[in-house]
Amino acid sequence: MTHAPAAARVLLASALSVTALLTTASCLAGDRDVPRALPAGVPEEPPASPSAAASPAARPSPGAQTLNEEQLRAALLTEADLGEPWVAGRGAATWRDGMLKARTENADCHRLLDSLYTEELFGPPSGPSATATLDDASTDSQLRYQLAAHPPADVDRVLSWMDTLPEKCERFEATAAGAGGLLVEVAELPLPEAGDARAGLRLTMTGEASGGAPARLTVTVAAVRVGEETITLTNGGLGTVLPEVTQAMTQLGADRLTEIGRQERLRV
Repeated sequence: MTHAPAAARVLLASALSVTALLTTASCLAGDRDVPRALPAGVPEEPPASPSAAASPAARPSPGAQTLNEEQLRAALLTEADLGEPWVAGRGAATWRDGMLKARTENADCHRLLDSLYTEELFGPPSGPSATATLDDASTDSQLRYQLAAHPPADVDRVLSWMDTLPEKCERFEATAAGAGGLLVEVAELPLPEAGDARAGLRLTMTGEASGGAPARLTVTVAAVRVGEETITLTNGGLGTVLPEVTQAMTQLGADRLTEIGRQERLRV
């Protein structure tokens, strides 16, 4: 086994136990480090960025086919990949309606909030899909992992749009029925070189929860295109939300999906 990537080394040193994930991701990813954040300042209408553009060698072949639902379910990540204290999801997180269901006047920022709340960053899937929800029993954070088929060109347009949000939505105000006024901040989340194209964001919402108590919601989101399939991963909560979990799960999930796709091509 090669040395663990930077994200895995940081996560291993944290208080949360995700040994199973880090070991697997380290073996699959080798020495691929999570890239550093790029400087802020994305043009209003940028060309496809390196994070959203696939190299010619990485693009799927013209005859590429989507995986079926059974294959996508086999590619899902589970609590076994993360280890304790992660468990199978126990229902929708309370902060979803309490804070994430919010509105703002800025069209791009509202689109981001709405996409995270409805869990349809790329819109309804054009083909099969599979979803897993995991809860961190120690912090009540919740991770949602979805695999779905979407047209690659549509996916790449959304990824390019996501790359502009750390500038367009760096800091804005929103209103939620359950939390009143919220201060929202959006920053880039650096991701491993996973899949064919990718984009990551870190969103924080500061305000008051029901009852007037101060609350701070953190949501990390990673989106990755792997051939004809797309990974959408969100990890959020009112407590500690480690970006390293999102980064490591992104790498592990993309590698697993790639391997299942490779096996299917060999079978055909």
